Amino acid sequence: MGALTGRVVLITGAGRGIGREEALFFADEGAKVVVNDPGVAPDGSGRDAGVAAAVVDEIVARGGSAVANTDSVNDWEGARRMVDTAVEAFGDLHAVVNNATIKADRAMTRMTEREFDDVVAVKLKGTFAVSRWAARYWRAQYESGIRVDRAIVTTSSGSGLTNPLPGQTNYAAANAGVAAMTISSALELGRYGVRVNCISPSMARTRLTLGVPGMSDSPPSGTFDPLHPGASAPVAGYLASADCPLTGQVLVVRGSTVVVANGWSPGAHVTRDGSLWTVDELGKALGELRFADQFEKLAHALGGALGAAGRERIQQLINAQLDEVSPGS
Repeated sequence: MGALTGRVVLITGAGRGIGREEALFFADEGAKVVVNDPGVAPDGSGRDAGVAAAVVDEIVARGGSAVANTDSVNDWEGARRMVDTAVEAFGDLHAVVNNATIKADRAMTRMTEREFDDVVAVKLKGTFAVSRWAARYWRAQYESGIRVDRAIVTTSSGSGLTNPLPGQTNYAAANAGVAAMTISSALELGRYGVRVNCISPSMARTRLTLGVPGMSDSPPSGTFDPLHPGASAPVAGYLASADCPLTGQVLVVRGSTVVVANGWSPGAHVTRDGSLWTVDELGKALGELRFADQFEKLAHALGGALGAAGRERIQQLINAQLDEVSPGS
């Protein structure tokens, strides 16, 4: 039995790089996976349906279960179709891993409106769109009495969370937005049994980072590669597992080191030498750390205006918004 046996998971941007490694890892751990990827170039141009299909073929060849979806995350109805694909193929959806991203690096003075908009549309709007449609499905399930653990895993980046890079105004802003969205969504969706956490890969070797000095240098065969894109997979797997208690957290991942982020500041960390984590081992290690309660942080940030019942009052305010009737609600 794997750590994700019985879980149905939608992974966006799962055709290459970090997303592909997550899809393979999740399937090996027993999850049924929707492999989403329209097969675009790093800047978002072009399409190739064979990219997602190839990962599905890999998973099936290894004895796993997967289906492909080639919608773009920044297509509002396409994001809904991804959720529908999971439910139609596997009967439910337990977790979403938002990994899709593109890049269009350029100095701010030369960056075009389209280059800015396209990156934000995929990274920030795409994360919201897929999470939103999943949350609506989960809300309906919760209100009908079907109450099981649900999880959203978002993906930020060191460029945006800890070290925004020059030439990446669009990318850095979108990734910082994803981290902020994670905490906001965690506060809202807890009512429906949905946990929301973020991973922030740092220094992972993918086609988007090969231009960074040192990224193209692979270690000798048979030795541990701390820059391997698969380093994030067990962290995402843990956050998506039914036994994970965390919500509203941002975890920075660099090789086998996992750091708890407190805003833009690094906090406690766990690490191991020479190999990547398993889901169970990581869960035990992180269980020794103390994590901030986002309700308590918000109550404190409000300066004690809500009094001793701050947490309860915040939940009341959130519930009032969730219960508000509006078009399309």
